[in-house]
Amino acid sequence: MSLPPCPSCQSEYVYQDQENLVCPECAFEWNPEEQAQEDAIEVKDANGALLAEGDKVTVIKDLKIKGSSQVIKIGTKAVVRRVFDKKDHELDCKVDGVGEMMVTAKFVKKA
Repeated sequence: MSLPPCPSCQSEYVYQDQENLVCPECAFEWNPEEQAQEDAIEVKDANGALLAEGDKVTVIKDLKIKGSSQVIKIGTKAVVRRVFDKKDHELDCKVDGVGEMMVTAKFVKKA
């Protein structure tokens, strides 16, 4: 069984003590289940609502498509396929009438 490295010092010498994992180098202890919940990606729409995979969103601004003369009009609906932890284009969406597209979360609102 492979254990994850220490989140504090990135040491690979981690051992398990009951339900917690312990790093012998920096003495950091953590519960891997709680750590996984903390590492979850939080992406918010224009109104501050959390977005997740499968959410339906609406475009709140006309968006130009890079490399094309096509525009995604305001009010266009989309379905969030995946959420990424990126600076721009956090959402992989299926946009009605356009197809698969990466969209920035601040230009959509939860439907």
